[in-house]
Amino acid sequence: MIGIVMFFVALFALLLGFPVAFTFGGIALIFGVWAEGIEMFAFMPYRIQSIMENTVLMAVPLFVFMGLVLQKTRLAEQLLESMGRLFGGVRGGIAISTVLVGALLAASTGVVGASVVAMGLISLPVMLKYNYDKGLACGTICASGTLGQIIPPSIVLILLGDVLGVPVGDLFQAAVWPGIVLVGAYVIYILIYAKLNPEAARPIDRDESISRKEEVITALKAVLPPLALIIVVLGSIFAGIATPTESAALGGAGAIVLSLLYKQFSWSMVYEASKETVKVTAMVFAILLGATAFSMAFTYTGGDYLVEEWMLQIPGEKWGFLIITMLVILILGFFIDFVEICFIIVPIIAPVAELMGINMTWFAILIAMNLQTSFLTPPFGFSLFYLKGVAPAGVTTRDIYKGVMPFIAIQIVVLASLLFFPGFYGMS
Repeated sequence: MIGIVMFFVALFALLLGFPVAFTFGGIALIFGVWAEGIEMFAFMPYRIQSIMENTVLMAVPLFVFMGLVLQKTRLAEQLLESMGRLFGGVRGGIAISTVLVGALLAASTGVVGASVVAMGLISLPVMLKYNYDKGLACGTICASGTLGQIIPPSIVLILLGDVLGVPVGDLFQAAVWPGIVLVGAYVIYILIYAKLNPEAARPIDRDESISRKEEVITALKAVLPPLALIIVVLGSIFAGIATPTESAALGGAGAIVLSLLYKQFSWSMVYEASKETVKVTAMVFAILLGATAFSMAFTYTGGDYLVEEWMLQIPGEKWGFLIITMLVILILGFFIDFVEICFIIVPIIAPVAELMGINMTWFAILIAMNLQTSFLTPPFGFSLFYLKGVAPAGVTTRDIYKGVMPFIAIQIVVLASLLFFPGFYGMS
C-alpha cells in the first residue's frame, strides 16, 4: 500500500500548490528510501541519460519554438480580421470565424496560451462591441484556443507517444479526424445558439466599400501562409518523408520564413522566442525527471501490481476499464495539469490497457481528447486564466465559467462518441 499512499500524498501536495517537479521527486525520494533504501535510485542517472537522448522528445522544444515565433508575427490578428469580414454577415459569424482561426492556429502553432490570449485581445472586444452574449464569446475563445491539444502538431500527443510507446506520426494521423469533428461540433453549436437567441449573436453589416471578391482574396492571403506551413510539417510526417522531430525542425525554419514574409523578423524576436522555449522545455523536462523518480519508487513499492489487480477486477472488463479511466482522468483534469497526468497517471494505467488488448493509438487519442477538456474545466482550467488576464473589465469570471460549460459538454459528447464508436474515426 506504500505506493498508493505515496500517490495520494503527491496529489495532496499538488493541490496545496507545491512545485510539480520537486513534489514528485521529493516524495519519491522520501518514500523510496523509507521502503527500499537509497540503493533504489542507483539506476536513476541511466534513466536521466535515456530521457536526454530521446529523439522523440526533441520535437517538444522545436514545436514550442515554432509556435512562439508565429505568435509574434501578427498571424492571429490577420487571420481573425480577414475571417471576421468573411463570416461577419452570418448570425454568429464572428464566433464561427474564431473557431476556424483557432483550428488554424492549433495546426500551425499548437500553443494554447498564445491562441487564447491572441483571440481574447482581438476577437473578444469585437464580439462585445456587436452585443454578443458574454458567455458565448468567452466560451468560444477558450474552447477554440484549446484545439491545439488535439489537432496536430500537439505537445500532448508527443508526450503520450513517448509514454505509451506509440509512434508520434501515427498519433498525429489518428488525431486529425477527431479534431475536425470537434471543430464541426463547435460551429454547429454556435449556429444553433445564434438561431435560438438572435440577439445574442447578431450579424455585422458588410463594408460596402470592399467587394466580396476582395474579402475572399484578403482571407486567402491570410490563410495560405500558415496553411503552407501545416502542409509542410504534417504532410512530411504523413507522407513518411520526415520523422516528427525532423518535421518540427522544418516547422521552426518555416516559422522564421513566415516572420520574414509578415515583415516581423528581428533578432530580438528570435531571442525572446528562444528564451521562452527554454523556459517551457525546462519545465516539461523537470517534471519528467521528477515523474521518472516517482514512477520508479511507485513500481519498486508494488503500487503498479496493486493498481493492475484492481483495474482487472473492474466489472465490464475492457469497457469498464475504459469508462473508469476516462472518468478518473476527467476529474483529475479539474485540479492538475496535463503534463502531470501524462507522466504520472498514464504510465500506471498503460500496462493494464496493453494486457486487455486495447489499441494503444486509440487509447492515446482518447486520453488526449480528455486532457483537452482539462484546459476548460473550472477551477484550474488554464484557458480560463489566460482569457481572464486579457478580458475587458466588464467580463467577469462567472461569464467565463458560464460560457465554457456548453463547450465542455460538447467535448465530453465527442469523447464519448470516440469511445463507443471508434470505427467512425477509423480506429478500434
